[in-house]
Amino acid sequence: MPQVKVRLGESIDKALRTLKKKIDKEGIMKAAKAHRFYDKPSIKKRAKSKAAAKYRTR
Repeated sequence: MPQVKVRLGESIDKALRTLKKKIDKEGIMKAAKAHRFYDKPSIKKRAKSKAAAKYRTR
């Protein structure tokens, strides 16, 4: 779990910005959005192959 220590005189806005960057870097929000709904294994497989095809065409 990412933690941010607020220093003396540091604004809350800056601390929140730092926390959001850490959460984004660790991929916590991406994982939470992925687990929001259940996807059948066949749909996951199809999406994974579609992403791989998109990556190969670059």
